This record gives sequence, structure tokens and C-alpha cells, in this order.
Amino acid sequence: MLSFAEENYLKAIFHLSDSGATEVSTNAISDHMNTKPASVSDMIRKLDEKGMVTYKKYYGVNISRKGKVMALQVIRKHRLWEVFLVDKLKFNWDEVHEVAEQLEHIRSGLLIQRLDEFLDYPKVDPHGDPIPDENGDMAVAKKTPLDKVDVGVKGKIVAVNDEGSSFLQYLDKIGIYLGAKLEVTERVDFDGSMEILIDNKQKVFISREVSQNILITD
Repeated sequence: MLSFAEENYLKAIFHLSDSGATEVSTNAISDHMNTKPASVSDMIRKLDEKGMVTYKKYYGVNISRKGKVMALQVIRKHRLWEVFLVDKLKFNWDEVHEVAEQLEHIRSGLLIQRLDEFLDYPKVDPHGDPIPDENGDMAVAKKTPLDKVDVGVKGKIVAVNDEGSSFLQYLDKIGIYLGAKLEVTERVDFDGSMEILIDNKQKVFISREVSQNILITD
């Protein structure tokens, strides 16, 4: 049994390591968790003793196979709860992250199975992130950051990188949402900003930073 704090660290290491593909420095974890490096080192030792991570001096920390299973369970619960909050309780997509952070630590596996069934087995959360199934498998679609596409390219918004409330509220304000169809109509070389046409009816200018956080597919 892991503590809530240990689950949060595992989830952070899973994301920072690109699902276990690369080692993560304690400083990177410290920055992500907004805590002191000494506290991170203490937690890494605990997780290492439980077989959840591997640590090599000068190389960093990575998540173990056992730890990945646990991290995916937490991620699954978090994203299912986000779907429930938006689809059934009518929360906005910018309101659900902090609530789901609390709900993701519920222990009952049966509750999560019933929740998944009740929601008709959703594949993605309200921000476009894939939801792991009960075996930890998830379908990851090819997604391209909007800032990487050329003028004239058309696509559909399928996810966002930034799930912060202020960013999502900004997208709401300018009419951008998951599933929206868009076309890049102009790009400014000076600062990388661009004009996009949304759903063939509304044109808006967005900054490079905004375009970097919008993911599209063909």
C-alpha cells in the first residue's frame, strides 16, 4: 500500500521520464513537485526500497515495471474522474484537475470498474489525454503541436499540453475546444504567432506559446 504522497511522486516520475524511457534528475522532480531536493531524495529512497523506482548515482531516477503499473492505475483513476466531473456533473474542463487530484487516491478497484462502465469506457479525458484501461494499456494517437504545422494545414484539436485553469479559460474565451476543426491561415515569422480559422467561421490570432500547447490530428 502506497501513501498518497508516494502515488503522487510515482505519477510525476512516470510523466517526467516519458513513461519510463529516460532517467529523471532529482532536481527535475523537485521543480515539478515544488518541493526541496532533500525531500525528493528521501522519497526516492522509500520508493526504491519498495521496488517502485530504480536509482543510479549520476544517472538519475527511473520508474520500475512495478512502479509503472501503480502509476498507470493512479492516472486511470484521475482521468476517469475528470470525465465524470465534466460529462455528468457539468464541471468546466478548467475546473476538474484539482478535484480529480483528490479523487485519484480512492482505493476501491470495484468503484473504478463501475465508474468506467458507467461512463461507457471513455478513451480520452476532457483534455484529450488517453485513459489507461484496467490492464494499463492505452491507445495513443499521433498528435502534432499546432506550432509545427504549415500555413494551409487543416486539422482537428484533440488535446492540450497545458491543463492550467488560466490557459483553458483563455481557450474558452477565443472559442477553441476539443474537437474543433481549424486551418492555419497565416503565420508571422517575427514572433511565431499565427492566425487560425475555427470551424470555418471564426478567425483568431494566437501566440506561439498558445500554439505550442494545442495538439491536432489530420
